[in-house]
Formats: sequence, C-alpha cells, structure tokens
Amino acid sequence: MLTLLHTSPVHVPVFDALRDEDAPGLPLRHLVRPELLARARESGPDAVAEEVAEALAEAAGDGAAALLCTCSTIGAVAEAAGAALGLPVLRVDRPMAAAAVAAGTRVTILATVESTLTPTAELIAAEADRAGRTVRVRAEFVPGAMDRFEAGDMEGCLAAVAAAARRVRDAGDSDAIVLAQVSIAAVADRLATDGAAGGGPVVLSSPRPGLRAAARLAGGPAYA
Repeated sequence: MLTLLHTSPVHVPVFDALRDEDAPGLPLRHLVRPELLARARESGPDAVAEEVAEALAEAAGDGAAALLCTCSTIGAVAEAAGAALGLPVLRVDRPMAAAAVAAGTRVTILATVESTLTPTAELIAAEADRAGRTVRVRAEFVPGAMDRFEAGDMEGCLAAVAAAARRVRDAGDSDAIVLAQVSIAAVADRLATDGAAGGGPVVLSSPRPGLRAAARLAGGPAYA
C-alpha cells in the first residue's frame, strides 16, 4: 500500500485519478493534515518535523510500504523522517526537479506559497549536484494566487500562475519552468495548448511523475 500525506483535501481526487490511469490496482491511503502547512508557513518546515514523523509512524503502523508527501513545503522534512523510521518516503517534487535539471541550465520556479520557494530551490540544486550539472535557479512568488485558492477560486489561482508562466516563457531566459505545487499543476496543460510548446521552456508539474516514482517504491516493477 502507498500512503499519501497531503496538506489539502483537494489533492485526494487528483491522485486517485492518476492512480487509476497509471497504476491501477495500487492501494492508496490518504492522510490529510492541513495544519502542517499552516504551521510551516508561519514558523518554517522544521517546526512541524515532530508531527510529520508521527504521521509517518502512523502510516508505517497501518501497513504502508512507502509514502508520498504531496506538499512541497514539508517534503524535505518528510524524507528525513522517513529515513529515520526506515520507511521509503518520496517528496512529490523530486522527480520533477530531476527533469528540470535535465532540461537545461536555467530553471525558474513558480510558487503560490512563499514557504515553498526555498525548499524547491534547494531540491533542484541537490538534483543538479547529483547529476553533476550547474544550474541557475530563479524562484518567483505569484502574489494573490494562494488567496484565490483558499477562497475556492481555483480558476483565478490558475489564471494568475499561467500569466506568470507566460511572462517567464516570453522572457526567453529559462529552459524549464517548475510549477512548485500540486495545486497549480494544471497550468502545464494550459501553456501546452496556447502555443507555448513550440521551442519554449519545458513546463513541469509534479503529480504524475511523483506518483509513478512512489508507486515503484510501494509496488515494485509491476508499477514501473
């Protein structure tokens, strides 16, 4: 069984749908802990390390073979806690970060939560070191987008991020645009259908590659 640790309930149907498409039959269990992100935004990811470790211990006790953390802000904390517990844990944005490094040397991060910017930039730098590459990482916060998301205006949130992504694309100085959060992954599809795909930067999101990699951890070759 693969357990997913979320900080928003809106992610549950997203990953259920991806499981049905990419890894049918893989049992999923969802832990939804919005308070973890709220505290991490206020006090930093390390402030919730103990609570994250408790959530992972609960998952292991309930039979999780692996855990996928779908929150970019607390992903590093979750991976560290998993290592201490002996539970395979993957942060959802790690495969995306590796793809960004493979795409080129100029990476721009877009995020709607400021607490996500530093963890995502550090992850991309770590993946660049792993690949033996040097990259320039630029992190941009999209103001107002999270306010719209929290008000239930998903369309407004996505529109704000898409506008920021188009500005980055049109500037011509990025090889990859990283959509730092699961909640804004749909922006990749929007840019792919408005002419952005031809010769511009690759636009990367985390849910599908993250789930595929976590499924391999939980289920082995059958879910490769």
